[in-house]
Amino acid sequence: MAKKFDLAQKYKGSEYTVWAEFIELAAKYQPLNLGQGFADFAAPEHVTKNLAEVAVSEKPLLQQYTRGYGHLRLVNVLSKIYSPLVGREIDPKSQIITTAGAYEALYCAILAHVNPGDEVILIEPFYDCYEPMVRAAGGKPVFIPLRPTKTRGKVNSSDWKLDKKELNNAFSKRTKMFVLNTPHNPTGKVFSKDELLTIANLCKKWNVILLADEVYEWMVYEPVKHTRMCTLPDMWERTITVGSVGKTFSVTGWKIGWAFGPSNLIHNMQVVHQNNVNSINTPTQEAVARSLETELDRVNSPDCYLVSLARELKEKRDLLAGYLTEIGMVPTIPEGGYFMIVDWTPLAHNAKLSEEVDTYKDFKFAKWMSKNVKIQGIPPSAFYSVPHKKLGENYIRYCFIKDDDTLNKAGQILRSWAGIKGKL
Repeated sequence: MAKKFDLAQKYKGSEYTVWAEFIELAAKYQPLNLGQGFADFAAPEHVTKNLAEVAVSEKPLLQQYTRGYGHLRLVNVLSKIYSPLVGREIDPKSQIITTAGAYEALYCAILAHVNPGDEVILIEPFYDCYEPMVRAAGGKPVFIPLRPTKTRGKVNSSDWKLDKKELNNAFSKRTKMFVLNTPHNPTGKVFSKDELLTIANLCKKWNVILLADEVYEWMVYEPVKHTRMCTLPDMWERTITVGSVGKTFSVTGWKIGWAFGPSNLIHNMQVVHQNNVNSINTPTQEAVARSLETELDRVNSPDCYLVSLARELKEKRDLLAGYLTEIGMVPTIPEGGYFMIVDWTPLAHNAKLSEEVDTYKDFKFAKWMSKNVKIQGIPPSAFYSVPHKKLGENYIRYCFIKDDDTLNKAGQILRSWAGIKGKL
C-alpha cells in the first residue's frame, strides 16, 4: 500500500525547493529580506484601482468564467502592445494564451512539446522550476553554464558568457527545446544580439524550439537594449515568448502570465492548459487589460510604467551595488532584471561558516547571514545542476526591487557587519 501511495516517479527529486527552506528561515529569524523577488512598495495606483473596480462591478460576466485561452480584452491589448515590438501582427485569439502566471506558461510550453527522451538545453544558473518541468515531461535536461570572464574590479553581467564549444556540443539530433531567459535571473545578463544570433542559428540547424522567458523585458538599463529572440531571422516560427504581469506591474501575487508565438505552438500549449487549469481568474485579467490599455495610451511618455520602472530600478541597483562594493564584496552589475549576484568571499573571514552544516558554501553563508547578521539573500547553487553547483558557491543573490529605506537599512546592516563605522 505504501508504495502505491508514493509520489509519482516523474516528480521524484523535485520535492525540495530553496524557497520553502528560506521562507521558513525568514519567518523564524526575521532578517531583512532581500531574498525573494517581489517589491515592498505599492504597485501603480491605476492597477490596483482597476482590480477594485472590477471586483465590485455590476457586470455579472466579469465575475464568471471567461474564455479559456485568454480573456478577450486582455489578449487584444497584448496583441496591440507586442505586434509593433516584434514587427508582425499577432493574432490575439490564435497566437496568444494567458496563464496562471508565467510559471504555468513555461509548464504548458514544456509539457506540450517535450516527449520522453527529448533533450532540453538549460542555461545555468536557471530558475529552479525549469529542470523539474522538463523531467515531468520525461525529457532530459542538458546543462550549459554561464561563466564569469571577470571576477575582480567592476564586473558587469555582460562578463558572464557561454563557452561556444560547450554551446555547440549541447545540441544534437535529440535536442527538442532550448530555454532562454533574457534578461537573465539571477545574473541580470541581457543577451546581446550577437549571442542570440549564435543560439538562433544552432536552433535552426538542429530544428529546435526556442522557449524565451522574457518576464523581465521592461527592466533593461540604458544604454543596453533588449532584443526579442522571435524577431531574429526565421525565428518566429520556432519561438514561444513568455511574459508576466507580476513582473510588469510589480504585482507578483496576481499570478497572470501569457505567451505568444506561432499558432501551431500556441495551440499545443492550449491543449495542456485546458487539461490543467482550463481558464484563469476573470476579474484579474480584466484589471490587467485595463491597466495595459492605460500604459499603451501613454507608451511614448516618460510616465509610462513600462519605461519609468527601469529608470527607478537603475537607481536602486546602483544604491545597493554601492554598499556592497564599499564593504569589499564584488557585485555583478546587472544590465536587466532586479536581482544582483554578489561574490561574498572577500568577507568570508567575517562569517562563521563552520556553524552551518550544509554541503555548499553559499548555503552556509546565506543561512549564517540570515540568522546572525539579519539580512537574507538566496544561495545561487540552488540554480545549478549537481555537477555544476560549485560554480555558484562564491555568490549570493540579492533582490533590489525594494523601497529605498529598505536598501539603506540593508546598507547599514552590511556596513556594521563589515566593521565600517559612521552614518550612511
